[in-house]
Amino acid sequence: MTTLVDPKEVTKFNQIARSYWDPDGPMRAIHQINPLRIDFTESCYPLQDAHVLDVGCGGGLATEAMAKRGSHVTGIDASPDMLKTAKLHALESEVTIAYQESHAEAFLETHASQFDVVTCFEMIEHVPEPMETLKALSGLVRPGGWLILSTINRTPKAYLGAVLAAEYLLNWVPKGTHDYARFLKPSELAAGLRPHGLDLESIEGVVYQPLYQQFKRSNTDLEINYQLAARKRA
Repeated sequence: MTTLVDPKEVTKFNQIARSYWDPDGPMRAIHQINPLRIDFTESCYPLQDAHVLDVGCGGGLATEAMAKRGSHVTGIDASPDMLKTAKLHALESEVTIAYQESHAEAFLETHASQFDVVTCFEMIEHVPEPMETLKALSGLVRPGGWLILSTINRTPKAYLGAVLAAEYLLNWVPKGTHDYARFLKPSELAAGLRPHGLDLESIEGVVYQPLYQQFKRSNTDLEINYQLAARKRA
């Protein structure tokens, strides 16, 4: 069976688990982008009472946000330290979330077609076999359900913005977080999902505004960060 987990990536995220929930720490860009992710997800499917799986949930930032909007949420991640952080923060926040150390391929064996919404935020660029991961993610979505992905485009602008600027100039994320060779174009994701019964329904960019020091959703600029929604055929 093809592994969907890169041990080096797990180690990398284990090392930043303690500072995950610090909005001014090494994950601060993710804290800023998170509300845009959740709003995009809910624009496709109402989160109230939805059965949601957050794959690569990390320390639980998006997972908790969806739980607070009324979802029945399960979060899985391959990093044990990140999951410890997620479980502790959920207790402090008094939200109910089912966390499990796993990855998409393993979880699919017992949870095929069980979720209204499957989310995978900023994870697909960290796995060794992204097309295999897309296949597994697709299998977890029920017919008529949605898969929401966010990642980084493979463009020169993305290399400048998401690697050089974010890691080395602005220190938004730890150095070495991203590997440009693993970035995926939207067309590649769409092509990887189509054979597994999912069709692209919506796509938008997430753009940083230096003047306001915040991110915004964009219908036209997909050059760096983007998020897409695909629906599984009934």
